[in-house]
Amino acid sequence: MSINILMPALSPTMTEGKLAKWHVKVGDAVSSGQVICEIETDKATMEVEAVDEGKIGQIVVPEGAEGVKVNAVIAVLLEEGETEVAKAAAPAAAPPAAPAAAPAPAAAKPAASPPAAAPASAPAPAAAAAPAATASGGARIFASPLAKRIAAEKGINLATLKGSGPNGRIVKADVENAKPGAAPAAAPAPRPAAAPAPSAGQPVFVAPGDTRVAHTSVRKVIARRMLESKQTVPHFYLTVELEIDALLAARQAINAVTEKKGAKVSVNDMVIKACAKALRDHPECNASWTEDEMIQYGAVDISVAVATDRGLITPIVRNADLKGLAQISTEMKDLAARAKIGKLKLEEFQGGGFTISNLGMFGVKDFAAIINPPQAMILAVGAGEERAVVRKGQVVVRNMMNCTLAVDHRVVDGAMGAQYLQTLRSYIEQPAAMLA
Repeated sequence: MSINILMPALSPTMTEGKLAKWHVKVGDAVSSGQVICEIETDKATMEVEAVDEGKIGQIVVPEGAEGVKVNAVIAVLLEEGETEVAKAAAPAAAPPAAPAAAPAPAAAKPAASPPAAAPASAPAPAAAAAPAATASGGARIFASPLAKRIAAEKGINLATLKGSGPNGRIVKADVENAKPGAAPAAAPAPRPAAAPAPSAGQPVFVAPGDTRVAHTSVRKVIARRMLESKQTVPHFYLTVELEIDALLAARQAINAVTEKKGAKVSVNDMVIKACAKALRDHPECNASWTEDEMIQYGAVDISVAVATDRGLITPIVRNADLKGLAQISTEMKDLAARAKIGKLKLEEFQGGGFTISNLGMFGVKDFAAIINPPQAMILAVGAGEERAVVRKGQVVVRNMMNCTLAVDHRVVDGAMGAQYLQTLRSYIEQPAAMLA
């Protein structure tokens, strides 16, 4: 009997994905463990292997299809001796190839004309007598609620009236003085109306020359999770100004040794190490909130935000407090490179207890990041720059860097977050301490 190949759930949060590429075609023989396709999830593009042997009898979901639901049939495998796909194997309700091809919203369609078979003596449809929300050309008609109610009772089409209220608004007097069936008032020459684009908030009007860019799976997940975070997580923010002259000097000395081994440590690598050491010193901050209990993590795993063409990805440096700077540097370069082409493994971006987002390389002085649930904290790192500061009553020039910690108040209180930043300062401003 033929075997359905289903859309796999490649991450705990995955509900749908894009079938990016097929590595087989109808008629090909496949063996268990053979890569048959690539699936683009909300975080990465991952290879899917066959779990059974047989011959590809049908490809249900074409290459490039988006929005394919988890557990939907994507292909059918024929067992030995079978020559055609059983009808029961491929359900008729296969997922659509691309949601973008769905019909336009009803609001964008022109009003349906009366049926041609209706007799001429038949009364006009009730909808024609109701106060119209828009004119036939698509322009909105502004009328007071009372005017709308009176028009409905008297059978007057608001599109036939010219308002005497502010900005041409139709008011009670305009409707009371009008007669049913009055000729439409003169209107300006119609112009093409911009089609409204679907939106969760206020309607977005798309004009000629505007470009529609389809959401990637990653962008959809970012939008959903960040909205959820800002709506449900009680954020508060703590900002510190750190002196990084000693850090820069230590980095230069370290690179004089590690560059000979092919590793070059960055300021961000040193920030990862410092954050991890500070979390080890404050285990109560390395935690997540649940409705029943607090989860304090045993390992210190640092997520690092990486910008890609498809959206933001946060690969993870596992056990960062236990690793040397050269190892952190090598791992981050590899993780960032594979994140940008969507080749991370599931365990390389799922989890983590703390996130670092660094925009310093773009010249951003400071910013506040949004917490990535279920994590409780995220550190926003700004640019290092020379500033005039006061030291022992003297104005001197130092390299300074602003860092803002966004905190989930359910997990970490203000004093607790401030203590964490004090420890982080000690590691950044005295880097020898985090290397001990």
